Amino acid sequence: MNNAELIVQILKRAGVTHGFGIPSGNVLPLMDAMRKHDLPFVLTAHEGSAGFAADVMGRMTGAPGLGIATLGPGATNLATGVGDAWLDRSPMIAITCNLNTDQLGRRIQMYIDHQQLFAPITKASLVLREGTVAETVAEAVRLSLTEPMGPVHLDLPEDVAVAMATETLLDLTPPVPVKAADDSEIQTALEILAAAKRPVAILGTNAMRMRDIDLLRRFVERHGIPFASTTMTKGLIDEDHPLSVGCIERAKRQIQREFLRGADLIIGLGYDTIEVEYEAWIGDTPLLQIDIEKVDIAPSVQLKAEVTGDLDTSFATLTDADSIANDWQESDVAAHQVAFQAALRPEVANFAPHHVIDVVRDVLPDDGILTYDVGAHTHQIASQWTAHAPRQCHITNGWSSMGFGLPAAIAAKIARPDLPVVCLIGDGCFQMTCGELATAKRAGLTLPVVVLDDRWLGLIRVKQERRQLSIYGTELQAEEYREPPEHYFGVPAVGVRDGEALRIALEAALQATGPTVIEAVVDSAHYSETVFD
Repeated sequence: MNNAELIVQILKRAGVTHGFGIPSGNVLPLMDAMRKHDLPFVLTAHEGSAGFAADVMGRMTGAPGLGIATLGPGATNLATGVGDAWLDRSPMIAITCNLNTDQLGRRIQMYIDHQQLFAPITKASLVLREGTVAETVAEAVRLSLTEPMGPVHLDLPEDVAVAMATETLLDLTPPVPVKAADDSEIQTALEILAAAKRPVAILGTNAMRMRDIDLLRRFVERHGIPFASTTMTKGLIDEDHPLSVGCIERAKRQIQREFLRGADLIIGLGYDTIEVEYEAWIGDTPLLQIDIEKVDIAPSVQLKAEVTGDLDTSFATLTDADSIANDWQESDVAAHQVAFQAALRPEVANFAPHHVIDVVRDVLPDDGILTYDVGAHTHQIASQWTAHAPRQCHITNGWSSMGFGLPAAIAAKIARPDLPVVCLIGDGCFQMTCGELATAKRAGLTLPVVVLDDRWLGLIRVKQERRQLSIYGTELQAEEYREPPEHYFGVPAVGVRDGEALRIALEAALQATGPTVIEAVVDSAHYSETVFD
């Protein structure tokens, strides 16, 4: 067994199921080890997509995702996806396959210092050397899975990869557990909660990684607390729940802010300010933070108390406590949700993004998975879409990079081939990653890709309008629409111009034996009214 095989064996023990990347000569030893030991290598069109896919694989499986690239440009491309996992806190192992050890540090083709490149966007950047390969890989896995989770970079010189292993497989050391919060903090939280008349809970991204996410539902039900979600936490509690307020800080955010500022206590449930800082929306409402780490806030935020520790333990204790009454009526939340959802769907003459979203939600089964991308449509989808369970709705909000949606969908479908997956992205995002259609086709993935085609970088155009700037550099297509070609990269492509045509095309795509592109031509003029209002 050579060192590349040793690495693969350890990663498999850690629960890694697939590796995403692009090969070079330096990558071949690792790829061959993956072939020998049944750890599938998924060839992507771009290393950035490999990183995004590895991020979502980590979210879906709870084991580190695996992204692989060569040195130099491969490493810099992969860094985009690694940064995504860093800010969105997804477990990942990023491996760059480098020159031979004796060539490192020299002025040689493609060589750059990978440690300096990855140090700011990983929990650690580690080098692999003969004699310490096993312990280094095991440490990378442990670090990646220790809260707050994130990516770890491993740099693998080719001579180390092909050298015969001198080590044996190690038993993996479990990640460092988060300590339980002090009992006094729990007691203080219960006292603050008992004094509140109109508390509202906000689900945050750190709660996504709880061992028993259902504790969140039991907590809000036990104490009758309305809850809202951030963009990334949709579905941690079914959004059809009668206590659900909807998603905050996306489309029609002012309606949500008005409701939240009518509360007398905000409870952050694993709330990570990477999605949106509290001071942007909380106003004068006091804050009770329940999280794995101390809260990051501006001096203007009125922090009442913090419960800092393992979230499962904290919520188990808070749920076991006697129920605490408040003044909320179920009708208060219901009336707010009706008004909020109505505002998201203005009456327009033409086929609009909100029409597309409603059709996709209606066709996709309740257990289906949606991935989407970054742009104006992010705001509309996050506020309008109803998610019913955890890990059903994938987006990047901490990193907020265009190009996420399609590789995310590929990873989600590979992780859960038993569930239907739909990718809903903008035309700008599609142009960034359309090459990944070939990835989905090679993998034989049934994957409808619905493209919201409005000929603009819609979010940037709205920002230009609001800042009273000239509309410049954001038009994607000047000519009138024509029917799309029948195929992109051998993937069937159909164009739709109304809801019924979309419904027919999407139902057929969910029964296909590979991916399908559905180009939905829409009028996005209403974004100016919904995205930032």
